[in-house]
Amino acid sequence: MRPQIVLFGDSITEQSFRTGGWGAALADTYSRKADVLVRGYGGYNTRWALFLLQHLFPLGAAKPPVATTIFFGANDAALLGRTSEHQHVPVEEYKENIRRIVNHLKECSPTMLVVLITPPPVDEEGRMKFARSMYGDKAMKLPERTNEMAGVYANQCVELAKDMGLRSINLWSKMQETEGWEKKYLSDGLHLTPDGNGVVFQEVIRVFNEAWLSAAEMPYDFPHHSEIDGKNPEKAFQQKCL
Repeated sequence: MRPQIVLFGDSITEQSFRTGGWGAALADTYSRKADVLVRGYGGYNTRWALFLLQHLFPLGAAKPPVATTIFFGANDAALLGRTSEHQHVPVEEYKENIRRIVNHLKECSPTMLVVLITPPPVDEEGRMKFARSMYGDKAMKLPERTNEMAGVYANQCVELAKDMGLRSINLWSKMQETEGWEKKYLSDGLHLTPDGNGVVFQEVIRVFNEAWLSAAEMPYDFPHHSEIDGKNPEKAFQQKCL
């Protein structure tokens, strides 16, 4: 059975297997070496994610994932008093919820590689434009998320990773290093373009490689075709099978 890599998060994770998505790129990179499983839930915050842990990561599983990315915060950071306030989770609770998720994963497997990913930056103008395109005159008059608030949650995510000795990806900061990031990386002010997905993919690969999960160093689950003798195929399968 191949090792499993689980991508756990909100809609940015759920959409990651679309064309050009970062999850699809990971699955391609680890093809025949590990199974990449998407567990993304659009609109979810960390408070709601806690209810999923026993279902997605049952304690006592015979073969828990070897690695999990935790990618929440974009919805937790929705502003009170705005159109998405039902998704809001106070930043202190957000941080504690992420801690609880990590502790559960480590209880499943102390050796699991856990990577925290911060929420991306927010293009407030892009959010307003998207709302007008969807709802016309009924669109929100003020953005339901701000880049400043997303940064507050991102900082707490990075801080928690340091406190817990985990690897993290500060997507909020990384994307803003590029001029014109608002339109280059975000399709609607929040969700990712193909270029934005590319940033996530490259960062996840970098962190996996820095740890112990480099695809290049992992064996195939079954022999490569070049190793199979057409006259004696049994030999290859006897020598190299996981």
